[in-house]
Amino acid sequence: MKLPLAYYGDPMLRKKGVAVEVIDDEIRQLVRDMVDTMIEHNGIGLAAPQVHRSLDIFITAAPNKQPDGSWKPGELRVFINTKILFVSEEKESTSEGCLSIPTLYAEVVRPVKIRIHATDLDGNEFEEEFSGLEARDILHENDHVNGVLFVDRIQGKERKEIEPKLREIKKTYYQKK
Repeated sequence: MKLPLAYYGDPMLRKKGVAVEVIDDEIRQLVRDMVDTMIEHNGIGLAAPQVHRSLDIFITAAPNKQPDGSWKPGELRVFINTKILFVSEEKESTSEGCLSIPTLYAEVVRPVKIRIHATDLDGNEFEEEFSGLEARDILHENDHVNGVLFVDRIQGKERKEIEPKLREIKKTYYQKK
């Protein structure tokens, strides 16, 4: 079932997600609904706060670039109670967008490689290393469960340039309620 999105300006997007203590049928249904919502909005990731749930859960499906330059759909992954264990010193700047901040894309600098510890939907803890778009996707969604938005990572002149667009997004999407 598609869930309503929280848009820029919604206080839910600034709350830190609460750790998930038990993975039960309610959590599994939430994840199924998050998948439906992400797909409906053509996203590559979605965090629980974006669907008005203050929990430490996010999903990703970062596409993979093929040798011929085409993109293959990414594997759907579920991350619960994620901890970032390592970030590379090497960073790259790439344009990011967000389902909760429609129509805005901006350059964000993030580490190229990360290592995380998390729990999957079956309750199995795991550690794994990610790089490239998959690492960026995980860092973006992990920011959401910590009350951070990608626009918070933009500073100086670039931040000033996007402020009018952010005000318009807030007015158009969030203040409709």
